[in-house]
Amino acid sequence: MSSLLSPEITTVASLTERCDRCSAAAKLVVTLTSGGELAFCGHHGNRHHEDIVKVAERIVLEDGYEWAGK
Repeated sequence: MSSLLSPEITTVASLTERCDRCSAAAKLVVTLTSGGELAFCGHHGNRHHEDIVKVAERIVLEDGYEWAGK
């Protein structure tokens, strides 16, 4: 299922999560429209930004992170 609306994007001072793909420090956390959350480092967040926007209900970015999907 894909979202017809843009996901809500917020910024926080810092994140404590680790990337679900490579375990690096997370720069964004995605709440999925289907439920659950995924965390991404800067590299994986930018690499998969088009797919993230399609399935995200909410995206939390770490302050200072330049996300390609924004």
